[in-house]
Amino acid sequence: MSDAKRHLLICSCERSMPLDREAIARGCGSCGISQADQLCGADLPLFREAIARGEPVTVACTQEAPLFREAAAEASFADLIFTNIRENGGWSDAAELAGPKAAALLAGAQPEEPFAPITFESDGIILIYGRDDVAIEAGRRLAERLDITVLLTHPENIVPRRVNDFPVLKGDIRTARGHLGAFELTIDGFAFPSPSSRDVLRFGKSRDGAISNCDIILDLTGNAPLFPAPNLRAGYVRADPRDPVAVEKAIFRASELVGTFDKPIFVQFDASLCAHSRSGIVGCHRCLDLCPAGAITPSGDVVVIDPAICGGCGFCAAACPTGAASYAMPGPDSLTERLRTMLAAYRVAGGRQAIILFHDGDHGEALIDALARHGDGLPANVIPFRVNEVTQVGPESIASIFAYGGTGAVFLTRDRPQHDIEGLRRLVGWTGAAVAALGFGEDAIRILQTDDPDQLRIGLDAIPEGIEAAEPSSFLPIGGRRSLMETAFSEMRRGAPVPVERVGLPNGAPFGSVTLDVERCTLCHSCVTACPTGALSAEPDRPMLRFDEIVCVQCGLCEATCPEDAITLDPRLDFAAWQAPRRTLKEEEPFLCISCGTPFGTKSTIERIVAKLEEKHWMYRGENAGHIDLVRMCENCRAIAMVHEGFDPTAPQRRPILTTDDFLRARDAEKDGRDKH
Repeated sequence: MSDAKRHLLICSCERSMPLDREAIARGCGSCGISQADQLCGADLPLFREAIARGEPVTVACTQEAPLFREAAAEASFADLIFTNIRENGGWSDAAELAGPKAAALLAGAQPEEPFAPITFESDGIILIYGRDDVAIEAGRRLAERLDITVLLTHPENIVPRRVNDFPVLKGDIRTARGHLGAFELTIDGFAFPSPSSRDVLRFGKSRDGAISNCDIILDLTGNAPLFPAPNLRAGYVRADPRDPVAVEKAIFRASELVGTFDKPIFVQFDASLCAHSRSGIVGCHRCLDLCPAGAITPSGDVVVIDPAICGGCGFCAAACPTGAASYAMPGPDSLTERLRTMLAAYRVAGGRQAIILFHDGDHGEALIDALARHGDGLPANVIPFRVNEVTQVGPESIASIFAYGGTGAVFLTRDRPQHDIEGLRRLVGWTGAAVAALGFGEDAIRILQTDDPDQLRIGLDAIPEGIEAAEPSSFLPIGGRRSLMETAFSEMRRGAPVPVERVGLPNGAPFGSVTLDVERCTLCHSCVTACPTGALSAEPDRPMLRFDEIVCVQCGLCEATCPEDAITLDPRLDFAAWQAPRRTLKEEEPFLCISCGTPFGTKSTIERIVAKLEEKHWMYRGENAGHIDLVRMCENCRAIAMVHEGFDPTAPQRRPILTTDDFLRARDAEKDGRDKH
């Protein structure tokens, strides 16, 4: 555990589940343990005694957490953590074997981490966007609490109201941007109602391009949403007008969006590590491709993440190869440390074949609860691991599971996810290929898409027995995210059943090499200038190109920048190359300045330039033929020679100055030519 002095309070919940105190004691080390049958009732004095001692306390119950918090507040006690060993293990057909899992859950229990917030201010100015009386009725319902404007798209047969207590306008929203408290809409066909409307509501002259600002949008059109991943956009509420229940829920949600709101900043971004672009050439665009909310936009050589729009899915952080984007709830180091603690406790307590089940709170926790209460519960070797979003989990966490002795990872998502999970599928694809190649078994990493608790159990039971690491690692997750990724994969390979040195990966994986077409490469070093991580480098005194594979993130900038198309990416895990020094991709004999002997350029390049220019270009033929030696000089000697000779290669070729004798000779030559004819 993170704190060996914590006191554990475990409860059989009125003897509805067995407790393997010995396994828990082995897994949790020197922690004190108090066991109860009804900790929230008859055995509550045990809790009071524990907090009276002043030691940090972990309570193995979440159902009665409000009761325990109240008792702790009365005693001015704050160091209290809760974890659930009942639904997660004790209420199961495999409860007798769930002691090691209980130890893992208790050891890995952590307080909620504080988060850095972004603040929204909403004054309750709402635009209700609809098509019929449903929108107007919603306006009536909200008029006492919010500042209402109703905008109708293509309204027909709308009966005029007796009293216009809020505006009803006509128009179509062309574009929408912003978030709660700061929406900006561009409206076409915008028109005010005619006050003389009698039987049906009529509108005056319309115009396009009207701009409207509001704090909240209630979309009751039933059309396509105004934003990508609409459920992630703060302040945008949407419902099908044909579904009365959905409309009621939407009205209630909108009514609550008044005041000041704090939202977590889900992703931390370090622009200095971003490998998006260099000199206008695009390299890495993984986050741009995956962000479902449209919160990421290019900004010069980097990208910008708008925290007000970011919905916290974590795709960008999971896919970022450099660590420029990293998830903050929790950070990758905290998440990996928790995996380390839980898997170590599980193993010491006697558990084996550990499978980590990543799930969220809204969907996954409810499904696990239902399975425990109405089904067979979770298998004894499946350890639930709650995260904010399962799509936040990165490759470093997956590799850590196998390095720490686990045998599988499962991602539990909705049957119909709220946004596309293509990024998760890619992650599972390439990490699964690496895990399989290292001998941990096929399909050791899976996605389970279900809303049915019984299907969850069926899916977990279908996972074959995996292969554990020969020597589980205990590495500490320190350093930046990229460093953590490298360490996790190296440690996974160290204990792998089949520790191969090289594993081929699909395009888009964050590790790999480059293949250089040596014949095409001119050692211009454009790739070196573009490389954001220093994987490609040059030497100041030798014409060569060198490569360090461990820092290559497969951003593609070198490939896109190379003017000779001499570079292609080679995604792979090459553990031998990670340990090897920089290797030379190409080296040539330097050309020596004919004036001072200083090496510059490459011999093949200088000779190629001379061959193309000598006696072929006006600057280097005829009486200027000697100027070709300037190409064979270094930069300093060339400048000196040009000054001494008064040679300016950038000046246009000028016509020679003619004298009287030149004109007389030309006239005589012309006369002699006529006489001969």
